[in-house]
Amino acid sequence: QVQLVESGGGLVQPGGSLSLSCAASGTIFSIDDMGWYRQAPGKERELVAVITSDGRVRYADSVKGRFTISRDNAENTVHLRMNNLKPEDTAVYYCKREPQVLPGGVRRLEHWGQGTLVTVSS
Repeated sequence: QVQLVESGGGLVQPGGSLSLSCAASGTIFSIDDMGWYRQAPGKERELVAVITSDGRVRYADSVKGRFTISRDNAENTVHLRMNNLKPEDTAVYYCKREPQVLPGGVRRLEHWGQGTLVTVSS
């Protein structure tokens, strides 16, 4: 059973920094593509950043240059370092194992964590 557990959310002032972590279990983490998403009140859930199993990264335009996604395959953990936070970064941040179709047609389903709240406010 795949489990994703986020941690590290909290209250931070504008311009501050915060690091989120997502610990994965029940999955072959080294072949997983992992993503961070967020959902602000009254808004749709949106992609923040994705890191593939081979380390390629992609970011939403709104966080480029401020956020950094990384992974530690030895610890089965994906991180999101957030710098220069803005009030509009306030949201529940979710970790996601991205769906995959492996060679041979094996499908690996998406899984979501429970989310962690980040509030950027003075």
